[in-house]
Amino acid sequence: MLELRPGCECCNTDLPGDSADALICSFECTFCRNCATKLAMRCPNCGGELVSRPRRSAEKLVNNPASTTRTYHPQGCA
Repeated sequence: MLELRPGCECCNTDLPGDSADALICSFECTFCRNCATKLAMRCPNCGGELVSRPRRSAEKLVNNPASTTRTYHPQGCA
């Protein structure tokens, strides 16, 4: 099951489990749409393609909540 990480690794923007603005790579590194665009849709960690993260419906989030553990790089993603 996807972790659904709660925020962008570059800018720390909140990305709830039902967010349409979350993008991930195959390792589940998570970025907001704005940062992903600046990164040319490539993960700065692994070089993988960033794609839209599947959304989890509100009723499914009740029993299968998103992760609360943030991965944030304060220096940003250059």
